[in-house]
Amino acid sequence: MGLLDPTPPPFEVAEWRRLPHLQRIKPLAQDWALNGFGTPVAVYFLYVFKVFAYAALGALLIFATSGWPHWTEPIVFEKAVVWTMLWEVLGLGAGSLPLTLRFSPMVGGFLYWLRPGTTRLPPWPERVPGTRGTARTWFDVSLYGALLAAMVFLLVSGGTHGSAPWADGEVARLSPVAVGVMLALLGALGIRDKVPFLAARAEIYGTLAIVILFPLTNLAIAAQLVFFCIWWGAASSKLNRHFPFVVTVMISNTPWNRSRAMKRRLYTRHPEDLLPSRFGAAVAHLGTVMEFSLPLVLVLSSGGIVQKLAIAGMVIFHAHILSTFPLAVPLEWNVFMIFGVLFLFGHYGSVPFSTIDDPLLLVILAVTCVGLPVLGNLRPDLISFLPSMRYYAGNWATSQWLFRRGGNDEESAEAKLDRDLVEVLLYKGLAFRSMHSHGRALNGLTARAVTDIEDYDVREGELVAGVILGYNFGDGHFHDERLLAAVQERCHYAPGEVRVVTLESQPAHVQRQRYRIWDAADGLVEEGYVDVAEMAKRQPWLGDEPLPVDCDEPGATAASAAG
Repeated sequence: MGLLDPTPPPFEVAEWRRLPHLQRIKPLAQDWALNGFGTPVAVYFLYVFKVFAYAALGALLIFATSGWPHWTEPIVFEKAVVWTMLWEVLGLGAGSLPLTLRFSPMVGGFLYWLRPGTTRLPPWPERVPGTRGTARTWFDVSLYGALLAAMVFLLVSGGTHGSAPWADGEVARLSPVAVGVMLALLGALGIRDKVPFLAARAEIYGTLAIVILFPLTNLAIAAQLVFFCIWWGAASSKLNRHFPFVVTVMISNTPWNRSRAMKRRLYTRHPEDLLPSRFGAAVAHLGTVMEFSLPLVLVLSSGGIVQKLAIAGMVIFHAHILSTFPLAVPLEWNVFMIFGVLFLFGHYGSVPFSTIDDPLLLVILAVTCVGLPVLGNLRPDLISFLPSMRYYAGNWATSQWLFRRGGNDEESAEAKLDRDLVEVLLYKGLAFRSMHSHGRALNGLTARAVTDIEDYDVREGELVAGVILGYNFGDGHFHDERLLAAVQERCHYAPGEVRVVTLESQPAHVQRQRYRIWDAADGLVEEGYVDVAEMAKRQPWLGDEPLPVDCDEPGATAASAAG
């Protein structure tokens, strides 16, 4: 890894290109275990600068427009919520820059969502009148622009004044009316296009904004409960077979971890057995224990050394995630959570639970912070992994897209999307996916999708979503059959020209995941289930035996339709 140059591939590229698909993944997966993405050091400095800009600009804006209050005043926390949501919905936060395969331009977000004609994904076009269609209109652009304007208004406003028993007299707070307007615009935008709605991290900042609508006396405890549910929701979702794969892959990519010996310890027997070792699994489970236990201490204690230790522990927890530069790069979120821990539990940790006294607010928090995550984990096909709070649990909906290559005189299917990226870099993304348990399933299912996979270019669904939608953040619902239908409207692929394999998240109460194979022209080709246990015991390159599946229609094969 150099300052400006990525780590070179551990093979001769010309020879590597002649290998079969899964054999091309194998050396890259083995290399990932020791070198991660091989990102140039300068890229990490770029992210550090971005996070510093987020924190410094946000602090300057918040304090300068609020009369330079003490950092513990409610308006500081409330504006931090709005500022972070604005940063994210602009596309400047998670899902940006080269670690998400964004190179030129390095951000999507507003560059797409302020342009009529770009692709949008309505969540319920069949059920909500006036939301059909996949082309962004001037109305959509206006909604998005109005949302940005409402956020900026809140940030530059001086707010109103209110009082609470835990506050020092009259203190500044944001206007509930102005916050309500912002939330209404966010909701209206969301039913037209779920991508910017989820990019705004509505399940976090939107829920905290709802808290701001209520009397100030509720703020401290209600916001503490939101933080607690985020931690416990995320921790609960990690009680699965997938999570150890996530942690070993993440640590392998950590820029400060240069010890190859330690990285090898994360795997059973590198390079031939890349299953997480007992040590790798223990590291993963240690994080889960921290995410369960420390938040419980925070909400049950009311000051003292025990609470201070729990605060320090959660600051270290988020600082560690921040330092690993995970590929979806939710860096600003971790900075916000650190500030929130210090604000809510460090300064207001002794506020009694009795100060939250609005039944309606409690009902809303129960629905958004408990009901949606429970439903999302039981029916992941209905709810995005973000409001389901399955952050970095390894249990995500995913997809891989297969574009048939053209002959010497024929334009390839992928060329219709005007994408021309380096093959090795693209396969490094496939290797990253293959290092996860669900990646093993995708590698097995792509072989069922077409007659000869060597006739196709295999691409990560995340990459496709980033190119077409301007944003990708690990949500396979961004690049499933609905995006394929939107692409087909524009490109008119022939049968067999483009295939997409989608894999839904694992429901909490079953040990299998549903897959579907789609053809751009012909629709659904095959569907069935793969066992999580089978996925979790395979190598990234699968081995000699095909991945067993439980096909709903055993006689149906994707290969016969690919012809």
